[in-house]
Amino acid sequence: MCRLYGFRSAIVSGVHRSLIAAENALALQSEKHSDGWGLAHYIGTFPHLIRNKEQAVVDSLYREVSGVVATRTFLAHIRKATVGEVNVLNCHPFQHGPWTFAHNGEIAGFDDETVRADVRELVDGRFRRHILGATDSELVFHVFLSQLARDVESIHEPGVSTRHVVAALRRTVKAVLAVSRETDEKRTKLSFLVTNGNVLVGYRHRCSLYFSTYKTHCPERDACLAYEAHRCEAEVVDGIVKHLIIASEVITGDNVWHELEDGEFVAVNHAMNFQRGRLEAA
Repeated sequence: MCRLYGFRSAIVSGVHRSLIAAENALALQSEKHSDGWGLAHYIGTFPHLIRNKEQAVVDSLYREVSGVVATRTFLAHIRKATVGEVNVLNCHPFQHGPWTFAHNGEIAGFDDETVRADVRELVDGRFRRHILGATDSELVFHVFLSQLARDVESIHEPGVSTRHVVAALRRTVKAVLAVSRETDEKRTKLSFLVTNGNVLVGYRHRCSLYFSTYKTHCPERDACLAYEAHRCEAEVVDGIVKHLIIASEVITGDNVWHELEDGEFVAVNHAMNFQRGRLEAA
């Protein structure tokens, strides 16, 4: 399985420790997930995407990039290939306009040409020409874009709401599950992260996903102008949070982690309003 990491904060923050320095940092995870990596970070409303087919733990580019990135929104992926050869076009995150997307899992039966064609048919014609790689993950991303475009005037506008994103994801999951070919031995797995730099959503379907919105003790509490004990060091079930971190496994450190159940999503919008719920399609 691949490794996912999504981050959105109310303030600009460096992410070096989670990428490099933590005991189970993403770079170390690449020793077992060696088929490429990708980082997407946002400057304003524009994503900056860097991908490489090399193993992250031995890739100097990965270390250089992760050591300097400071951003409010960040998406990272360490790949273990299940569909598609090892090349940069098949590395996550995938990007279209302001949207970036990373996936952990696979579509059951995708090795069958009919299933691949059926999934591709779920993508609107205006988006198909932007599909560059050979993965099921990239197709799922473009199915999502197709669904989102049905509800909003322009997917490129920064004001797309969490409600629109969740509704599009619900229809995406339902459509993909309908054309996959599951057996007792092989089930479709659709855990993923998607963001446009303002909205960040994580969804779990048969691949582990965890989230954190607070810490046991914030090491920057004395210096951070945005510090509030009741939000930074206590659980906020519904309301404003200072950060949302979503990861495929718990990352060591001060953050308090909660595991999503299959069919659940977590999200924040541009104003850091936190939401946790279920997709009916799951």
